[in-house]
Amino acid sequence: MREQPVVDWIFHEPPPVIAKTPVKAPRAHYHIIDPPKEGRVAMFLRAFAAVLKYSSYKGMLDAYSRLSTGCARCSAACHIYRATGDDKDIPCYRTYLLLDIYRRYFTLEGQVKSLVLGGRELCEADIDLLAESFYRCNACRRCSLECPMGIDQGLMTHLGRYILSEMGIVPKALRLSTIREMESQTHTTTAMPAPALEDFIVFLEKELLRLTGRPIRFPVDEPGREFIFFAPASDFIMEAETLMGHAALMHAVGYQDRWTIGTHDCDAMNFGLYYNDWVLDHVVCQLCGEADRLRAQKIMIGECGHAARTAKEFVPVFGRDLKRPAISSIEFAAQMLQAGKLKLDPRAIQQRVTYHDPCNIARSGWIIEQPRQLLRAMAPNFVEMTPHGRWNYCCGGGGGAASIDEIHDYRMEIAGKVKAEQLKATGADLVVAPCAECKKQLRELVKHYSLNMEVVGLNDLLLKAIRWE
Repeated sequence: MREQPVVDWIFHEPPPVIAKTPVKAPRAHYHIIDPPKEGRVAMFLRAFAAVLKYSSYKGMLDAYSRLSTGCARCSAACHIYRATGDDKDIPCYRTYLLLDIYRRYFTLEGQVKSLVLGGRELCEADIDLLAESFYRCNACRRCSLECPMGIDQGLMTHLGRYILSEMGIVPKALRLSTIREMESQTHTTTAMPAPALEDFIVFLEKELLRLTGRPIRFPVDEPGREFIFFAPASDFIMEAETLMGHAALMHAVGYQDRWTIGTHDCDAMNFGLYYNDWVLDHVVCQLCGEADRLRAQKIMIGECGHAARTAKEFVPVFGRDLKRPAISSIEFAAQMLQAGKLKLDPRAIQQRVTYHDPCNIARSGWIIEQPRQLLRAMAPNFVEMTPHGRWNYCCGGGGGAASIDEIHDYRMEIAGKVKAEQLKATGADLVVAPCAECKKQLRELVKHYSLNMEVVGLNDLLLKAIRWE
């Protein structure tokens, strides 16, 4: 990992306390600001103060700052610490870094102590340490399951990144993806234009006709449907089978006229979850706005862990009067199977299959059994990783790391080492990973460690297993 992932400018809307003049633009308007002229320490403290003033993080920090945060029990759960053995990779270490600054500069007790007794001041080297530490973490939140005090170390990582981003420190890959999602015609992280999207959909429909013999369609910009479907933009470039599997599913269960894709916003991904709440808010509003434009009743998210979690948890928070119920396509498929509407060939997939639980949908216990119900209904040679479910290990690309090619070696040799060991132990031929970021990371791990297996999506297998009436 690079020692100082600093960029010259950042794409965001600065809170009024940071802005030189009050920002009167609508909340959906974002600005490119000039590089900060003052020292980074002062900028960090001003950004920290702004986040505390204009968000609800202060209550969490007040509670955490009164708890013991140094027992290091979380180290037993961290795949990165397991790979390095470095004390700096213990989750509560980076939490302590941020809490120590909070106690010193933003509590009355800390300010009085510094005046009376003196104390260590924040310095430029500390900013580099914070940036390095918070971007070594995958924010998978596995450590939170071990913490006896209930501290959410992943949320602390997000807060640290949020503060750093408000002063201009954010990996280039995340910044560029955010800009494309905000400014491109179709609001996608790949900046795919609408004509290319429509051409690709025509290609998929022809392939589905060839494979199934049925006129399966991808409805586009159809108003008044029950579901508006958002898939990761990368699926429209690299995951044709995943998208075809979803369309086949909707057709097989009689929902072919009850869903649509929107051309004004077809990307489920929300990079704000990785580093900045202003971006998170804005992209959620874009997604809800597209659902409102097409008068869709519900939001359905395709195979993407962080996108599904973003819709499930943050559409109700940031969606305002445009919010709608959100569901994962995995949940929907499992519901159709249980209702008897989805018929699967129980021996369709003969290879040895294992399942990787994306952290964002499994860590809370939300989506664990649903994909397994589907896999057991079509893959007789299904095997589990150890551990799995809520206790799964991150793929090593979580927290946006999979999108940062500059840290490829770190992702392979450190962050992804434990997951590679898990994959090898299963002896599986197919690894099912219903998440765009996980697929990218796992495929690179398979190549790096020369594992004889293929990474696929859950819908890829459904496409092969559906029994057509």
